[in-house]
Amino acid sequence: MSRVPFYLKERLERLRERVTHGQFEASKLPAWERIILTWAVLIAFWVVISGSLSLDNLLVGAAVTGIIAAFMRDLLTEDIRKSGHIAEKLLYFTFIYLPQYVVIMAFRLLESNLKVAKNVIFMDINPGIVKIKTDLHSDTGITILANSITLTPGTLTLDVNKKLGETYLYVHWIDVETLNREKAGEKIKGDIEEWLKKVFW
Repeated sequence: MSRVPFYLKERLERLRERVTHGQFEASKLPAWERIILTWAVLIAFWVVISGSLSLDNLLVGAAVTGIIAAFMRDLLTEDIRKSGHIAEKLLYFTFIYLPQYVVIMAFRLLESNLKVAKNVIFMDINPGIVKIKTDLHSDTGITILANSITLTPGTLTLDVNKKLGETYLYVHWIDVETLNREKAGEKIKGDIEEWLKKVFW
């Protein structure tokens, strides 16, 4: 049996990986923007944790978080994709994207709690593990999606499988409502994935 089809398949896989990696690198934010975004997140965290808005506290916090941001810029912001000015990015994340996520998760938590309560009261449970596809490619986006699914009662993300530019999540679902992968994905992911696609690659 000829090994040519296997060779071609491997070559195609490598080519797809290269194209995907090229798209990823081309859409990265510049290093200085990643430092500023990381610093903004860290200084906000510093103010919340310290509980003080005194000038001394803010100066120390700005210096410490600035040093940390310079070294850790890729940890928080490498996967962020958003065109426009840095001020626009900060305003969008602070006043649009973050409140949107909080509202989406609040509704998802309320809805999931009510469904799980109904399942427990009426003993109407049909557990199973479903495989759903996600259009996200970045590790940060996939991690936030998986954790958001896990946070909602009744679902638990068990595993992530990335292959040939496609990503699949294996989710334990307390009440499997459908065996159709696309419909199951819509019910489990809800609006969370659409929100993440605005921010992450």
